[in-house]
Amino acid sequence: MAAAKLLYRRLDSLFGGLKSRRSQPKLVEAFLEDCFQTLREDLRLRGAALYAERRDGFALVKTVGEPGSPVAEALDPQHSPLVEVVRHRVYIFGDPGAPNSPQHLQLLGPAAASAGLIVGERPLRYVLFFLLADGWQPEELDFALNTVRAALGARMVDARVRGSFREAAEIQQSLLVEEPPEFHGFELAARSVAAEEVGGDFYDFQQLGETTLGVSIGDASGHGLPAALLVRDVVTGLRMGIQEELKIAHVFEKLNRVIHQSRLSSRFVSVFYGEVEDDGNIVYVNAGHQPPILFFKDLRPEMPCDLELAAGGTVIGPLPQPRFRRGFARLRPGEVLVMCTDGILERRDKSGTFFGADGLRSVVRQRQTASAQAILDAVFDASWKWGEARPWEDDATALVLKRP
Repeated sequence: MAAAKLLYRRLDSLFGGLKSRRSQPKLVEAFLEDCFQTLREDLRLRGAALYAERRDGFALVKTVGEPGSPVAEALDPQHSPLVEVVRHRVYIFGDPGAPNSPQHLQLLGPAAASAGLIVGERPLRYVLFFLLADGWQPEELDFALNTVRAALGARMVDARVRGSFREAAEIQQSLLVEEPPEFHGFELAARSVAAEEVGGDFYDFQQLGETTLGVSIGDASGHGLPAALLVRDVVTGLRMGIQEELKIAHVFEKLNRVIHQSRLSSRFVSVFYGEVEDDGNIVYVNAGHQPPILFFKDLRPEMPCDLELAAGGTVIGPLPQPRFRRGFARLRPGEVLVMCTDGILERRDKSGTFFGADGLRSVVRQRQTASAQAILDAVFDASWKWGEARPWEDDATALVLKRP
């Protein structure tokens, strides 16, 4: 009993020091050495070797201790040790007459006993082999190897997931501009907050000569790496299409075909793109996005106080050949254009009521004479408080364009 407790503590210590933030190859290589040093006395280990899966089989990548010739090659080749380990996941090769041998383990023959385990998923699996010294105990070895396999497998999954999130975060950060560009005669402010480690919202600016600025905002379905990849394709497609000086409705139709034909066609993304000229004229396409709101300066009883920029078409992705049409608007001095994603508008209070477009209108109306940055800050602050300072349920993104 005391020996079992000590072995358990050693295993707990071994995995407590494992850094799952490493890449999988580095994680497994480091683990092999730590495992050998930590358990060599308890399990009577002489040496260890690590094999990694390749296209044509498994290749030796690391040895520690005194394995002599590579452990797998030291075994009787007629028993195909790698095949046995892959088949059984944990396998012990030893003296058939070993006392107290677990019945479910078939102990095979070389004089030098050894054991192996496999972890990971295709196409990249790893086999860990251990060469055993005299005095090893089958029950302790069986317990330790099965524990190692389960715990190391879980850490490898965690490392793979972290790697995917890290890659997605890098993609997302590479797309978001740090600061809006300078555009003469206008104030710009933008912010995006991901509800999880990686979100599916984006915004972008494109300087189209000295007199025109391209502005876009979008919301991809889902989160994580698939959403980040979808956003990357949309932003890249928009940038390339606009640089080719194509008509923006045609750009959206071409972009939709690409997204629809991809493996992510089951997902969708809403996008608003507008080209703002220095005289305030705006040409835009709204592909299923929450309509940006243009707040007028001069209010008259017979006139609306704002305009929703809704002309365009459906979201990008699901349909093979949707049509998009352009919309037109004009931003005059003293007026403000505010665009945002669902994370702002669908923020709920304790009764389940949305912050909504009415909440957005109220905030902007009260601060319309303030700077674009002040308006942006007020929108985020009001939506955050509406949700009683709970974490964001969805990605929250807003962009403010003001003509002073």
